[in-house]
Amino acid sequence: MTTFALVGAGPGLGLATARRFGAAGHRVALIARDAEKLGGLAADLARDSIQARGYTADVLDTESLTTALDAAGTDLGPIEILQYSPVPRADFMKPVLDTSADDLDAPLDFSVKGPVTCVNAVLPGMRALGRGMLLFVNGGSAVRPNPKVAGTSIAFAAESAYARMLHDVLAEENVHAAQLIIPGAIRPDAEHNSPDALAQRLYDIHQRRDGFRHYSEPLPD
Repeated sequence: MTTFALVGAGPGLGLATARRFGAAGHRVALIARDAEKLGGLAADLARDSIQARGYTADVLDTESLTTALDAAGTDLGPIEILQYSPVPRADFMKPVLDTSADDLDAPLDFSVKGPVTCVNAVLPGMRALGRGMLLFVNGGSAVRPNPKVAGTSIAFAAESAYARMLHDVLAEENVHAAQLIIPGAIRPDAEHNSPDALAQRLYDIHQRRDGFRHYSEPLPD
């Protein structure tokens, strides 16, 4: 049995995805800042007979991320699947003309240094397994820059470039990197963007391993 590691665990998409991968037989490592919230999510999954455990870390703190992922691999078994999908902070979303160079430090740490840290932590284990999946989840500004949310537009584009390079160089090692773009809001009543629908889409991407970039629904005109 291998581990699904979720960076950015929360009660919406995160919980739905953890439940979907857990139902497929993976142990689940839940990573987020709030230990109490993590305990509640793990208890929720346990009611579905899914073995899950929470690990506190902040994606802006690379040392805590590495420590959490190392502990998860030791406690639960090798990490075969990593999903990086923390929710960006509201202060990342300033208009472009109001965004200073310093305003980009945290978004880039969040969307670039965070993913790089996670991949460096889990890749040795994936290589030892002989397989792996790296899932990156982003909003539409990753592919269509939005001047109203400059921080995320710039940082998501950089994350996309990093993930695409991983896709290209790791394929020969049977480690697949893929990105899911979610153009609209995640809502329980949405046909394609509900937490459960997105969780199934991410699981399908993992199973099919058929390309880099996927969309939950078409980008609006």
